[in-house]
This record gives sequence, C-alpha cells and structure tokens, in this order.
Amino acid sequence: MDWCRYRFRCVWRLAAPPDAVYAVLGRAEEYPRWWPQVREVVPLDETTGSARFRSFLPYDLVVTVRAVRHDPAARVLEIGLGGDLEGWARWTLTGEGTGTRVLYEQEVEVRARLLRALAVPGRPVFRANHALMMRGGRRGLAAHLRAV
Repeated sequence: MDWCRYRFRCVWRLAAPPDAVYAVLGRAEEYPRWWPQVREVVPLDETTGSARFRSFLPYDLVVTVRAVRHDPAARVLEIGLGGDLEGWARWTLTGEGTGTRVLYEQEVEVRARLLRALAVPGRPVFRANHALMMRGGRRGLAAHLRAV
C-alpha cells in the first residue's frame, strides 16, 4: 500500500436544481465565499489557477488546478491537480427529485514533504481532515444555494 495515495468519494444531496448547483461549482474562484476550508483561489488564465486549502489541521495545502473537463450537458466538472497534491478531482451532478445528487471523487498522491513524512501515523487524521473539509463544503454550498 502506498500511504501517500488517497481515493475519496462522497455524495452530497442538495435541495436545488442540478443546473443551479453546476453553475456554482463551475465558478471555482468563488469557492472561498461559501466553502470555509477553501482559503483562496487565484485564476491564472482561462483553464488554470492556484488554490489554498486548510481544514482543522494547522497546515495549508497549495495546489495548481487545471480544468480537464467542463461538460454542462453531462453536468461533469473535472480538474487536474499539481503541487502539494497530484492527481484529479471530479464533480458529477444528477437530478434527484427536485434536488441534486452531487458525487465528488478524488484520487491524489500527497507531494508535500511534511505530509509524506507523516504518511503512516497521520493517515487517519488526514482522512478525518478531508471528511471535515467536505462536510464544511456541503453545508456552505447548501446555505449559498438557499441565499441565491
């Protein structure tokens, strides 16, 4: 087992139509407005940017993000990641009644030196840190969608 590789999958159910959710998720530069753990997103050009994340651990992850897929018809958004995390992340949205089922998938390898050094003892903490970040994102997005 490679202790520095992670695969995450989570599902959010939101009381908003899929196109509205897709529109918000498609504006990554606005994530810090509603997702507390996304501290900063800086667009670099039309398809790339940088982002800084921090959940409950006192450590910032900094990544370069590159758009890989932006498919409004299929309601799929996918990015490539480099920097402290290397890999990909994808949002897939489907209608569910009057709301939306949001599937988030991510496969990454940790590249940050300190986190690699702590890979074995830190793995359960890193996974919990990610779960808390995703919980904050779901809550923030749900509140943002209610407000608009």
